[in-house]
Amino acid sequence: MAVQNEFQKMLQIANGEGKGKRLLLHSCCAPCSSACLELLHGYFQTTVLYYNPNIDDPAEYEKRKAEQIRFLRETGWADFLDCDHDEEAFERIAAGLEGEAERGKRCYLCYGLRLRKTAALAKANGYDYFTTTLSISPYKLSRWINEIGYSLEKEYGVKFLPSDFKKQGGYLRSTELSEQYGLYRQDYCGCRFSQAEARNRRKGNE
Repeated sequence: MAVQNEFQKMLQIANGEGKGKRLLLHSCCAPCSSACLELLHGYFQTTVLYYNPNIDDPAEYEKRKAEQIRFLRETGWADFLDCDHDEEAFERIAAGLEGEAERGKRCYLCYGLRLRKTAALAKANGYDYFTTTLSISPYKLSRWINEIGYSLEKEYGVKFLPSDFKKQGGYLRSTELSEQYGLYRQDYCGCRFSQAEARNRRKGNE
């Protein structure tokens, strides 16, 4: 509840400052960005950053990126900023943590990897705020995401927008928008570790 209160407070501040304030929104994929952007585009001049070195399969990476671009073109809710795939960056932070379960230390470092890139680019390009779509997923720990975001705010001097986008029907809304726009969805974050866990979940439900 505290995070949502802080989120609403910052939206009110942004609304009072006018829509000229610029937000750099890290996005893991089009479906996760959908409900976030539906909410945020009314408050900010938003740019979506697609930086996801955790996705190890180049074809999967390109498919998710293409869907993100298509969704933005169809809605007009944000501009798009691409990054190199850079899967080696993820492999470096995952080294030695291959046996960690999802939502363990490896995931914490992955959140940090993607948020750090977002904060750095937000500072370099003069954005007023930065945040991420990651908290809309039921499999992601918003407490960790916001902890990292606030730490990077101090380091880079760009305001972090705290959130738990899955709350207040956010995750459900993302599934509705995904269906409405025919977005490509997957049941894992993109890394080979979460893919294996998703495969095991599916087998357990058979």
